[in-house]
Amino acid sequence: MAPSASKYLVETNKLTKHYGSLVAVSNLNLKVKTGSIFGILGPNGAGKTTTILMLLGLTEPTAGSARIAGYDPLREPLKVKALTGYLPDNVGFYQDMTGLENLYYTADLNGLSREVAKERIHAALERVGLTEAAERKVGEYSRGMRQRLGIADLLVKDPPLIIMDEPTLGIDPEGVRELLQLIRELAHKDKRTILLSSHLLHQVQEICDEVGIFVKGKMIASGTIDQLGSQLQAKEKLQLELKAEPRDEALYQLCRRTEGVTEVKEEGDLLKLTCQKDVRPQLSKALVEAGYNLLHLHLRGFSLDDIYSRYFQKEGGDYGQDRTA
Repeated sequence: MAPSASKYLVETNKLTKHYGSLVAVSNLNLKVKTGSIFGILGPNGAGKTTTILMLLGLTEPTAGSARIAGYDPLREPLKVKALTGYLPDNVGFYQDMTGLENLYYTADLNGLSREVAKERIHAALERVGLTEAAERKVGEYSRGMRQRLGIADLLVKDPPLIIMDEPTLGIDPEGVRELLQLIRELAHKDKRTILLSSHLLHQVQEICDEVGIFVKGKMIASGTIDQLGSQLQAKEKLQLELKAEPRDEALYQLCRRTEGVTEVKEEGDLLKLTCQKDVRPQLSKALVEAGYNLLHLHLRGFSLDDIYSRYFQKEGGDYGQDRTA
């Protein structure tokens, strides 16, 4: 079944979920571009998993709607399931069966012929690096191996959309590196759409094309990291780090005279400049013309960690307790 030709494979409109007086998700408008990796970023309890469950049709929204390739997960669940693969944070397999047996079981559930199943299973096991472990019982697998078997399970089904909930949770650093590389390949090589939730900032920044920041059930910002940084830049004064030699009084005066600079302070061996705009081009030119040796000139505030902390603090969250970058 081919997905719709829309630019967006996943769309929600004011999607909302209440559990009694608790608002788990509030008025969510989400758009995930076909063929991209979209990261839902937020602390535990922010509404990430509830959003995924509504997209899969596993829980009913209190209000609003969701669409997968134009299909409603509640009214057209079979069509949505045919297009979607789901990797939960703790993949469930039959522990007393081998990896190979578990994959054949998935193939049978999806109505694949034995010939097609064999071809897909062996290709999937090779793709995730589990060919040599295929005959071992899953109960002997590490968590990272089970996650890779989960991706092999998805590849047997061959869906255009893959949804992952905290895919790297509890995996060792080398396993994380391998899994992130595999996720990149699923999107950029296979042209699949990936929607993943995580509270790990550096991993989201490493692989995601776009990010949605969730706080207390609301998506408070979304876009590419550059777009989110630009949105903050338009609202807040910029901070520049400067290091130049010699560090004399004339250097301070030159910085203060630069149009757009409102404050110059010392910060260790750096000067911190507060600016109304990006003054790097004219400042660097002025410094070189004045005979200074420019060692460092950096615009702060464009890492995902900076972006997340600022948006989080605006919503009244305790970023210090929830950050796990």
